[in-house]
Amino acid sequence: MVVYSDHFPKPGETVIGNKFLMNPGGKGANQAVAAVRMGGDVTFISRIGNDIFGNQALKLLQQESINISFMEFDKELSSGIALITVDQSGENCIVVAGGSNTTLSLDNPAIFQQAISTDSYLLMQLEIPLAAILKATRYAKDKQVTVILNPAPISQKLPEELLQSVDIITPNQEEAFALTGIEVQDEQSALLASQVISAMGPPVVIITMGHLGAFVYDHGATHFVTAYPVSPVDTTAAGDVFNGALVSSLSQGVPLIDAVDQASLAAAYSVTINGAQSSAPTRNELALFSKNYTK
Repeated sequence: MVVYSDHFPKPGETVIGNKFLMNPGGKGANQAVAAVRMGGDVTFISRIGNDIFGNQALKLLQQESINISFMEFDKELSSGIALITVDQSGENCIVVAGGSNTTLSLDNPAIFQQAISTDSYLLMQLEIPLAAILKATRYAKDKQVTVILNPAPISQKLPEELLQSVDIITPNQEEAFALTGIEVQDEQSALLASQVISAMGPPVVIITMGHLGAFVYDHGATHFVTAYPVSPVDTTAAGDVFNGALVSSLSQGVPLIDAVDQASLAAAYSVTINGAQSSAPTRNELALFSKNYTK
């Protein structure tokens, strides 16, 4: 649920907004939609409440041709929601109530056996319990599946077992700071942070740096992918679109650096559109956007 205003409220301040929108969101769902719109074959494992938000989410995911066979339903908790304020520059401030997301258990091993095959890519984020993430990661590693972790939102120390099992990690600047204590402001600081993160386990680290671009650390080799400058309207879900587009490109055999560039282009497109899932481009939309755009 999104309110647009001139500025973010200070503690105790009431701000008069100028527009209200209600859009489907949630990091996992945003990433799933972004991936399928970029041509990925997507299975989405999640948990929703038996309420208006959950029922709407279910219908929209079905419309996107996302496999929701392994969706769990919570009879007690509401579906997760996010309260978002967007200021006049397009920046956002978000408060999330996890609801049913917090009870995703993945106790049934048949979920993994049916949903994850040897040619899969497993993309996860931190709006679900760490216990569930670890279960999925263990099964994926047994199948030698590539594990990609978007460490957002990061509010706790990540287990050593998890980090050592992740193949690709995609923090933004704030998340890289939370992981390392290093403020990422340029390529040099991004390199230092990437080296620290990689030493924890992930051989590939991709630090997204907003309008600057993305720093890629690949088994010691480095590359900086410059951003596609645009005039942002709403940055909500830009990181999710990046991750969904990234995993979709990788699953189609696109080399890592090219996949990161494609993901950066998709993220640039997304910030020119209001909303979360609604801002994820299709391949045709991104192709048209690319034709009319040069770095």
